[in-house]
Amino acid sequence: MAKPELKILIGLHRTANAIDRKTAQIAAAHDLTLGQFAVLEALYHKGDLTVGQVQEAILSSSGTIPLIVGKLEQRGYLTRCQDADDRRRWNLHLTETGRDVIAEVYPQNEEMILRQMDCWTEEEKNTLVSLLQRFGGTHGKDH
Repeated sequence: MAKPELKILIGLHRTANAIDRKTAQIAAAHDLTLGQFAVLEALYHKGDLTVGQVQEAILSSSGTIPLIVGKLEQRGYLTRCQDADDRRRWNLHLTETGRDVIAEVYPQNEEMILRQMDCWTEEEKNTLVSLLQRFGGTHGKDH
């Protein structure tokens, strides 16, 4: 029988993958990939970000972001503006069209996530948040 730690890890992966699949379906219904949705969502909630900040926000590999950004720019969903303070950096900015798209898609995704987590009581959700935060605080440290 697997150790509880391994069961936890597998359970977290399965849960995240299931939600990602459902998010991808919602995004696809609006002609977006999961990565495109994630970039638009990050800009929608955090405002203008550099490419590196977007990459960090959505936990993506560096190789995929330029491709995703290029496609979103071609579709008129975002613009790239050179940073005034550091000309090596580019800031990404949602256009009105991009804001309209993510403003329609995001609430559908949020509702799906809330429905998925209806199986837990509020107390259980708060406990899980607390446990994950505690784990995050010790991640990478030797015990």
